[in-house]
Amino acid sequence: MFEIDLNDDAVQNMLISYDGEARWPDKITPFSPPPPPQAQATSVVELTEEEKKALVEKKNRDGFLKNSFIASGAAAALVAFGLTADSPSAVSLLATFSLAGLAGYQVVWGVAPALHSPLMAVTNAISGMTALGAMLLLAHGSGDSTSLIPDSPSHWMGAIATTLSFVNIAGGFLVSGKMLNLFRRPDDPQEFFEFYGVPVAIILAGLGAAAFGELGNLGLMSGSAAIASSILCISAIACLANQATARTGNVLGMAGVALGLASTAADMELAGASVTAFEQVGIMGGLGTTIGAVLASGVGPTELPQTVAAFHSLVGLAAMGGAAGEYLGNSDALAMGTLTSIYLATLIGGVTFAGSIVAFGKLSGMMNSAPLQLPGRDQLNIGMLATCALGMAAFLSPEIVGTITSMDASVVGLASLGLVGVVSSVLGWHLTASIGGADMPVVITVLNSYSGWALVAEGFLLNNPLLAQVGALIGFSGAILTWIMCEAMGRNIVSVILGGAGTDNTAKAAGPAVEIEGEITTANVDAVADALLEARNIIITPGYGLAVAQGQFAVADMAKKLKAMGKNVRFG
Repeated sequence: MFEIDLNDDAVQNMLISYDGEARWPDKITPFSPPPPPQAQATSVVELTEEEKKALVEKKNRDGFLKNSFIASGAAAALVAFGLTADSPSAVSLLATFSLAGLAGYQVVWGVAPALHSPLMAVTNAISGMTALGAMLLLAHGSGDSTSLIPDSPSHWMGAIATTLSFVNIAGGFLVSGKMLNLFRRPDDPQEFFEFYGVPVAIILAGLGAAAFGELGNLGLMSGSAAIASSILCISAIACLANQATARTGNVLGMAGVALGLASTAADMELAGASVTAFEQVGIMGGLGTTIGAVLASGVGPTELPQTVAAFHSLVGLAAMGGAAGEYLGNSDALAMGTLTSIYLATLIGGVTFAGSIVAFGKLSGMMNSAPLQLPGRDQLNIGMLATCALGMAAFLSPEIVGTITSMDASVVGLASLGLVGVVSSVLGWHLTASIGGADMPVVITVLNSYSGWALVAEGFLLNNPLLAQVGALIGFSGAILTWIMCEAMGRNIVSVILGGAGTDNTAKAAGPAVEIEGEITTANVDAVADALLEARNIIITPGYGLAVAQGQFAVADMAKKLKAMGKNVRFG
C-alpha cells in the first residue's frame, strides 16, 4: 500500500492519459471493485445404480477403444514392414528396435521433472552416434592410395558428418555436466567416477585382443561391445530418475558412446578400411571434439537450454550428410528398404536441423519469440508434406518420372533427395517459427525425439543394431517427455508437433478490451512461512530454473525441517 498526496507539486504537475485522452486532474474515475458474482442455485443430481454402471462401462469402453486403435496402427505398420522387408536381418533389426524402444518407454517415466532439461542434454549428446554411420562411410571404398583429403562425394559427406557428430558428442556431454553440476552441493562428498573406467577398459582390451592378437572373432567381439554400449545408454537415462544418480547417468552415457565408437572402429577394420580412413576419423573426430569443447566451455547456466538446441541442429545435419553419402556411394545397388531409410533420414534430419536453429534463435533472443503468423500456415505445412511424399515416390521409383520427363533415373534420384533436403529444412523452420517462445522447451523435446528417429533410419540403412537401439531409446524418450511437458503446461501436443495447427494466430481482437476481473493473490516470505507451518501436506514442484538460481539447497533444507515437524512433504 502507498499514499498519494494530492497537494504535492509533483502530483499536481503530472499527466495521466487513457486511450489518448487526458484524465488528470479533471477526469478521475474512482476504482470500484467488481460486484460479487451472484450465487447460482445448484442442484445435485443423484444417479441410479444402473446409470453409474453405464458411466463406468462407457469409460472402460472408450479406454479399450483407444488402446485397440493404437494397437491396430502398430499391427498395420508391422504388416507393412513384413511385406516389404528385403532380408531376415531386417526383421531381427526390428526386434532389436522394438525392445530398445520398450526399455526407453519404461525408464523415461521415472525421470524427475527438475531433471528434464539434463535428460534432453544427455540424450542429445548420445544422438551424436551419427558418427558411426559417418565413420563407415569413410571406410567404404578406401584404399592404400587414398589421401587424407576425401576423394569422392561420399567420403566428403562422411568427413563432414564425422566432424559435426563429434562436435555434438563433446559439447553435448560437457553441457550435460554443467547442468547436473547445478544440482551439486559444495559440501557433497567426492565422487570417484574414474573407477567406472575399469570395465570400459576391459571391453576395449577385448576389442584390441581380437583385432591385433587374433584372439577370438573380431566381428563377434564388436557385437558384444555394441551390446554393452546400448546397455550403458539405457542405464544413463535410468540414472536420471533422481538427483542422487543423475551425474552417474552422464558418465554412463559417455562410456556408452565411447564403446559405440570403438565397436564401429572394429567394423571399419572388418570392412577393409585403410590406415588413411582411420587417420581421417582421428583428424575429423579430434577437430569436432575441440570445437565442441570450446563452444561448451563458454556457456553460462542460463544459456544451457539453447545450447542443447544448437547441438541438436548438428545431429540433423550429420544425419542428412550420412544418408546422402550412402546414396552417392551405392546408388546403383540399393534395395527398396535401404532407399526408404535414406529418404526418411534426410527428411527427419532436415526438419531437426532447421527447427533446432529456430529454437536456438528464440531461446537466445536472436529471433522474435512471437509465433510466426503467415497466412495459410496449415496449408503451407500440408503442401510441403505432400511435396515430400511425392518426392519419396519419385525417389523410390525414378523410372515412373523418367517415362514422363525422359530424365535419367540417377538424375531423378538425386533431384528427389535434394528436394526433400531443402523442403524438409523449410518445413522444420516454419513449424518451429510458428510456435511461441514460451513453448520452445517442449519443441526441443520434439526435436530431440526427431534426432532419435533419424538415428533409427540410419540404423536400418546400415543394418546396424546399435544405431537402431540408441535411436529407439532417444526417439521414444523424447516423445514421452514431450507428452509429459505438454500435459504439465496445458498444451495440445498435436498442435505443438504440427507448428500450432488448429490455432488461429492471425485473428485480431475486435471490440473493446477485455476487462480483467477476479482476485489477485500476493504473497511474501512471512506469508509463505506461515502457510507452510500451518499445512499438513506440502507438495514442492522444482524446475530447472531453481537449479540455475542455486535455490535447490535451501529448498532441501526447508523440506528436511518440515519433515522433522511431522509434515508430509512431497516433490512433484
